Amino acid sequence: MLVALCIFVVFVNAAFAVRSLMIAARSRAHLEAVELDGAFPALSIVVPARDEERQIEACVRSLLAQEYPNFEVIVVDDCSQDGTRAILDRIALEDERLIVVGGEPLPQGWVGKPWALEQGIRAARGTWLLSTDADTEHEPLAAGSALVYAVKHRLDALSLLTDQTMVGPAERLILPSILWIIAFAVGGLDDVNDPLKPDAALFNGQFVLMTRDAYEAIGGYAALRGEVAEDLELARLLKADGRFSIALVGAQGLVRTRMYRSFHEVWNGFVKNFALGARGKAGTTALGLLFLASLSPLSPIALCLFASGDRAGLALAVGFAMLAASLAAEYGMARARFPRGSGWTIPVGVAVLFAIFATSLVRYASGLGVEWRGRHYT
Repeated sequence: MLVALCIFVVFVNAAFAVRSLMIAARSRAHLEAVELDGAFPALSIVVPARDEERQIEACVRSLLAQEYPNFEVIVVDDCSQDGTRAILDRIALEDERLIVVGGEPLPQGWVGKPWALEQGIRAARGTWLLSTDADTEHEPLAAGSALVYAVKHRLDALSLLTDQTMVGPAERLILPSILWIIAFAVGGLDDVNDPLKPDAALFNGQFVLMTRDAYEAIGGYAALRGEVAEDLELARLLKADGRFSIALVGAQGLVRTRMYRSFHEVWNGFVKNFALGARGKAGTTALGLLFLASLSPLSPIALCLFASGDRAGLALAVGFAMLAASLAAEYGMARARFPRGSGWTIPVGVAVLFAIFATSLVRYASGLGVEWRGRHYT
């Protein structure tokens, strides 16, 4: 029995290590900073903001500093209860390129972010539309470089994997594993960007650039009104449509994000998202939960069990397998510009991720739904 457990745990960790290396090798696409020269189409940058006083000013000022010849910044104040609107109004008095839209109450059947983006794009004049989150900061060449990349590669939509700023212990221990497991599940960027692989679809809602024609052709965010993970569903919708060319590439430091700042924020943020990617796939979901549980906490438990039970050979095998998994993750995460040492957090991060994923599934399956930014979604 113990030998069988050892073989199983070693296999799971080895499979994780191999796929992590494959993802790293197949995730080469990235943005390069480009100095603009010549005429460029009008660009509208839309930011949904609900209770974002902590970070909205840094975001907006970085967007207004874009070295792009023809753009506007539209921020939708989504019924904020804090000082967000006051900050936006003050900046708007300084720079007429900032348009502040007062968000209307959430209609029945809509989720907050798609509704805010829908309202912002209604006010937009650009032929290209960039949606970005209030917790992002952008280097001056970010928007222009992204649009140049999209035009050069004849894309209808381009999303960026922003650099993740991780400061506190919860961020550094948990976020790297969660983000890496998402990549593990979907595949490398080469797979995501392959039009012949419709199931490998992923956008990062922190930065999505698309043509107005593509946006209108799919029905806008009204087609995604009930989606909590609207970025994932947007990528799926565009890729499945077949008319549009899309891509997800690394931002290479041109855009950065600090998603969450505490364990509570990490937990709530991902509980609201995770069940959506597995809807209608009960078998796949069950296998995914089994894999996560096997990677952690089962692997560390097995290691402790063998080490304390005078099973040195079994403990050594499991220890080496876990080391290989962490080394492979560290290599892949470094390629993805995660903070140094992120791979060593796999045992802790994956165990927390398993708990988050299980909680998310239970809440959605039971109809309890989730709370997010003062709103309840079922």
